[in-house]
Formats: sequence, C-alpha cells, structure tokens
Amino acid sequence: MTRPLPLEGVRVLDISQVMAGPYAAMLLGDLGADVIKIEPPGTGDQTRGSMGFKMKGADSLGFLNMNRNKRSITLDLKTEAGKEVLLHLAKDAGILIENYRPGAMRRLGLGYEVLKEVNPRLVYTSISGFGQTGPWADRPGFDLMAQAMSGVMSVTGYPDSPPVKCGVPVADIGCALFAIYATLAAYIGVKNTGQGQYIDASLFDSAMAFSVWDICDYWGTGKRPEPLGTSNKMTAPYQAMACSDGYFVMGANNQKLWQQLCTLLGREELLADPRFATIAQRLAHRAELQEALERTFRQHPKDHWVEKLLAHGIPAGPILGYPEAFGSEHGQARGMRMEIDHPVEGKVPNIGFAVKLSGTPQEVRRHPPLLGEHTDEVLEEAGMDAEARARLRNQGAFGTC
Repeated sequence: MTRPLPLEGVRVLDISQVMAGPYAAMLLGDLGADVIKIEPPGTGDQTRGSMGFKMKGADSLGFLNMNRNKRSITLDLKTEAGKEVLLHLAKDAGILIENYRPGAMRRLGLGYEVLKEVNPRLVYTSISGFGQTGPWADRPGFDLMAQAMSGVMSVTGYPDSPPVKCGVPVADIGCALFAIYATLAAYIGVKNTGQGQYIDASLFDSAMAFSVWDICDYWGTGKRPEPLGTSNKMTAPYQAMACSDGYFVMGANNQKLWQQLCTLLGREELLADPRFATIAQRLAHRAELQEALERTFRQHPKDHWVEKLLAHGIPAGPILGYPEAFGSEHGQARGMRMEIDHPVEGKVPNIGFAVKLSGTPQEVRRHPPLLGEHTDEVLEEAGMDAEARARLRNQGAFGTC
C-alpha cells in the first residue's frame, strides 16, 4: 500500500518570485503539499521571462526548475477584490510564503497581524534580502548583495584577485533551506499549541550562517579571513593540484593520510621536512607544500592520480563541469536529472531531488504551471461559485479582463 507523502493535505500559499521563495515552496510541494502560486496578472513571476534564451513557450527553463508541483492563480493584490480572494484562501492555508520588500504586505493590508486574525494557525514566512528589522531592512537585496555584505565574497576567490562571488547562489538557496527548516518546525508546533507564527528569513543572515570556519578563525585569532582559492583554512594539503593535463582535487587532511600520501608518491623526504611535520606547519607553509607536491603530480594526468589516490584510501576527484557531473554514472544513479511532462514544452529537464526518502519518496505530481492556469479550479475548491468568481473578476481581482 502506497503511503501518503508527508505534507499531503497541507495548503501552501506561495506569494513569491524569482528564487528563494519559489524554491522553498517547491520543496514543500515535492513532499506533497498543495502549493498555490499566487502571481501578478500579466507578467506573473519575473523568472518566467528570464535567462536570455527562449523555450517553445513563454516560460524560462529556470522557472520550470523552481515551480513544479504547484498550481498558479493570478491575483492583483492592489485591488480590494484581490485582497478578498487572498484572505479567503488564507482561511484554510497552513503556510504562506512571501518575498515582497519588508513592509509591502503590511501596507497592502495583508501582513501577518491581519492574516492571523483570519487564521490563527497560519505559519507566515517572509523572505527578504536583509530581514524585516535593522538599518538595512529597506534595501533591495539579491544574492549578489547578500554575498558581498555578509562577508562571503571576502573569502571567495584567490588572494589579491578582484572580488569573486560563489558560482552558485548560496544566499538564495541557503535562505530557502533555512526558511523551510523554520517553517516546518513552526508548522509542527501548531499541532501542539494551535498557534501559528511569523518567520523572518533573510539572504543576509543565511549567508552569514555559512561562515562558521571563517568567523571562528577571526574570533579566535583576530586575523581577518582572506580568500584561499581551493585551499582550506583548517588543514593541508586539501585543494586542487596541477597535473600534466590540468587539475584535480585531493585531500590528505590528517596526519595518517599525509604519511600515506608521501609514501605513495615516493616523497618520504617530505615527512622529514620540518615545514610539513604537522597540520599547523603545513598550513603555515601552504604555498611551498603545494609546489613540492605538484612537482610529482605534474608527471602524470589527473585520471592517473585520482585512480591511484583513491586506491590507497586518499580522497581525490576530478573537477567536472555541469554536463559531466549530471551525465556521470553516479549523477545518473542518484537521479539528479529527471524529465517532467509539460503541456507546452513536452519533456522538460529538471534537477532531481537532493535528498532521498525511503518510505515516502518525493513525486512530481504537477508540471510547472502556466500563468493563472488553475485560477478557477482553486477558487471553486475554496467554495467560490461561478457567480462569485465573475463578480471578483469584474472587480479586477485577477487582472484586467
């Protein structure tokens, strides 16, 4: 007998755009929640038209990868009729996720204080660049600004290089994950207390939460953290190494592995070198250590070294691009590329589920929705008959007629 997905029966109102909010809501949908994506009429989520290349239809592949397992309705929340519809939907919702600028929902008359009167059990999650409080709260904030102002960018790249951001949106995705962790905790708490709560999640705070090693190093030593390229501030050698046909990564990050590495490479003299005797000394002489090891590594190609190091229990791996990573035997075995059906695009590639549940594995139950595709369906389920929907439509709830 098939077990229901963990969040089956949970109604989520997704009033968010672009990345952190939509990604968070999609994760809930993957686990069975009924996610209703509430979009501005006409344009919808900004990401529908992003990325600079066109699919068959109007929606970008980025949108299609962050909005599966959702239904879409259009609502003009600046109209009284649009607000009426949202308040009606909020009565039966368990979770609301929004990422308007701080204070915007409150100014619309749709802040937490209003909605909790309609539904005291509601978990209301706000995602923003810098949070709802503090002197930077009103600033517009995206992943780039959060990486720059949180300290993350200051330790990314190589020493003396121009500023470099992480290649993936760590603040956006990190905020989505932290927001869902808090949202689900609060939702579980409702079962005990009967009371929902307000959650304030920000890209800035989330990016800072990733700084454990760097900030602890600063707090402990007073030395300002700096970028280290692929190296690691806790141990060495643990980084990318040059070889005869490019680079690979390896890590002899404890004394036992260091001794094994030197023996394997036939470089026992390094064990007797006082500069490399301990982890602390290897860190202090990281550049000399890399140079010494690369004299050997440059004699053979990366595949040779990865295979040889792994055979002796020393962590190592190739540096893959996305096509190679997703196309790898392991990436395929882990299901990290999947295809979903879409009414306009046909088969659409999507990133697979990042974690695997044994008893209730995530499912793709719905294609990423067309703009406003489910407006009538959702409102009819919510108890609005055709006459009520026509009245609201005439009053501009769903955009211009």
